[in-house]
Amino acid sequence: MAVGQVLCDRRDGSKGPFKIERGAISPMRNENLSEAFANLSTALIADACLRLGVPVRLAPPGIRPVLPGQRVAGRAVPVQHYGSVDVFLEAMGTADRGDVLLIDNGGRLDEGCIGDLTVLEVQGAGLAGIVLWGTHRDSPELAEIGLPVFTYGTCPAGPQRLDPPAPDALTAAGFGNQRVGRDDVVFADLDGVVFVPASQVESVLSVAQSIWAREREQASAVRAGRSLREQLQFQQFLDRRTADPSYTFRKHLRLLGGAIEE
Repeated sequence: MAVGQVLCDRRDGSKGPFKIERGAISPMRNENLSEAFANLSTALIADACLRLGVPVRLAPPGIRPVLPGQRVAGRAVPVQHYGSVDVFLEAMGTADRGDVLLIDNGGRLDEGCIGDLTVLEVQGAGLAGIVLWGTHRDSPELAEIGLPVFTYGTCPAGPQRLDPPAPDALTAAGFGNQRVGRDDVVFADLDGVVFVPASQVESVLSVAQSIWAREREQASAVRAGRSLREQLQFQQFLDRRTADPSYTFRKHLRLLGGAIEE
């Protein structure tokens, strides 16, 4: 197969190549991002970033989807919450179909800054989902709505404050020690959330798919009786390390073409 083309088990159960053509993956074409990510994971996206030398930018640990199995990929629509829902409504007015509303609530756990009405509005506006550095409420209603929503848990109390909005409240969002803007793409699944610059997303997705294909081959071989130790020539590594203590497993994998970062 050509570079950038792998044989996939698609989510509909069919098999076939998903080919990433040059220029096809764009932050303005969220349907392509979603399709490419359907057979991948945030772990693979992070590994691809590492291999390419792209900074691995992660949401703080602990973020989870409201419903198990939810996942989302799309261009970020960042917004900073300051106590009032109007900032979300304003952000939606600037979004494109398939974008992801990325909410910075400073990681607060003492207020559920989104609930069912906000999520319904986001869904009606055609956005693909919500990723929130904070907590939500109205969990049963959110589960019924079904839109992918990722947060750090629940809080029954809504905001009881009204802070002055930041000048960049509609153009940038903090997420832990990450700063995310309109030029970023969001990938989220059960393992967490990864932010990738839109300018790098095509390369990252292509490499992630190549890693996916290689790992699937290795997994199939293990199931067929060829252990991972055999595939990775692990005894040869141990023998060489005994003779040369500077010979690391990472060096060994590089020689085999199996190091993540190569």
